[in-house]
Amino acid sequence: MALVTGANSGIGQTIAVAMAQAGAHVIAAGRSSCAETVALTKGEELRIEMSDPMAAQEVFAARRIDILVNNAGTIRRSKALDVTEKDWDDVMDLNLKSVFFTAQAFAKAALPRGSGKIVNIASLLSFQGGVEVGAYTPAKHGVAGITKLLANELAAHGINVNAIAPGYIETPNTRPLHQDATRAEAIRARIPAGRWGRPEDIAQAAVFLAAPASDYVNGAVLNVDGGWLAR
Repeated sequence: MALVTGANSGIGQTIAVAMAQAGAHVIAAGRSSCAETVALTKGEELRIEMSDPMAAQEVFAARRIDILVNNAGTIRRSKALDVTEKDWDDVMDLNLKSVFFTAQAFAKAALPRGSGKIVNIASLLSFQGGVEVGAYTPAKHGVAGITKLLANELAAHGINVNAIAPGYIETPNTRPLHQDATRAEAIRARIPAGRWGRPEDIAQAAVFLAAPASDYVNGAVLNVDGGWLAR
């Protein structure tokens, strides 16, 4: 059974569909309706407010969940000098604090059976500074750190913790970049693969990190970026 947070649309929905196609029973979790995802996966819905970092504490105690995909996230675009404390806290609570405590709750439930897969969604901004993403960049750096920390502590117990760092993917979150024709083309021109990524590119990587094929992969932050970071 796989729980995918932020599964109502975009990358999260596509990951949920790919997990279902690979044979998992999927729980689509989100603050808003995941009805479309449930229809696509023939799974079930969990309405949960992931901006509350402790919201998932009881989810894993109630039933066996073998795979956790920490995908829920948000972004606030503004210059660093304009970031407010509320912007900072909102982004950190959902993108970082929730990732840690949801993974912690999953791991506590998985330890007795000695198996489990955690896939965190990091970012290119786990490695780079970015522009006008003053809270998002520190949060995504933190996701990479959480992934490595938990892998160090959990790998010996049969729990794999890894992350995916998506490149520039065509989703609603990147719509402001798509709408800036000059910047969108500049981004595409730098990507060795010659195109923006699609949610399916991330979904297949998530399936790999959730499958037995990745049983000896621990603490990795897998760049799925068309070669952006290699450029």
